[in-house]
Amino acid sequence: MTRFFDEIDWPQAWFAAVRESADSLLAAEDWRSQLNHLALEAGLSNHLELPLRFITQEELPEGTAYEAHISATGLVPTRENLHDFFNALVWLTFPAIKRQLNALQAAQIAALGIGKSRGPARDAATIFDENAALLVLADTPEGADLIAALRAHAWQDAFVRQADKFGGCAEVWCFGHALMEKLVKPYKAITAHTWVVMVEPAYFKLDASARRAHIDGVVAAQLASQVLTTADYTPLPVLGIPGWWPQQDAAFYQDQQVFRVKRRN
Repeated sequence: MTRFFDEIDWPQAWFAAVRESADSLLAAEDWRSQLNHLALEAGLSNHLELPLRFITQEELPEGTAYEAHISATGLVPTRENLHDFFNALVWLTFPAIKRQLNALQAAQIAALGIGKSRGPARDAATIFDENAALLVLADTPEGADLIAALRAHAWQDAFVRQADKFGGCAEVWCFGHALMEKLVKPYKAITAHTWVVMVEPAYFKLDASARRAHIDGVVAAQLASQVLTTADYTPLPVLGIPGWWPQQDAAFYQDQQVFRVKRRN
């Protein structure tokens, strides 16, 4: 029997962050039961220290906001589809960031209610939750040069001239579950809202699990200490990341429909 997640091409680089969390779910007869087992085993909880559990969408009370429900109960409504499957994997992989995002969203709902507009802070948190990529850079002149090129939309500079920095003093973890859902069937124009994290060069000598745990703590602390706005993000056409797509020749990066020139204010 074909399952909804059987179409995912797991070796692709953009699934690296959640691949380890996915392994046991893919092998389980009941992925949702295994998901809750992993959450219990890891001691996951929400920002109110309520144990985190994944429930069916039908168990969400009618008229209750999704984020508010997670905040008040620790129960995450999870449908049997790619979008919610990736969301659950991100909870397992980056639990501290997810806790903090839920805290931000729930606080905004409590303050402003549910209306036609989310408001700037909740909007920024939702964008992070859905479409963020975590760009980790060494806090060195080399890392500074790369982020300067990306922020200037100097794509040839960032992705061609500085290509060897990716893996050595720069890496990208996909975080947003909607972003990963889109990448199940990748197309060139997919663009992430990138959150930049500067780290000590020794970070890149850690194994993948230790790097993820470090980033989880650092980013959660950043989100807790500042007012989040959409101005905090840097656009990143993810298939431009060196090694993430097979045909990254000069013409690939010259496509201004994807690799757009930075607009002047």
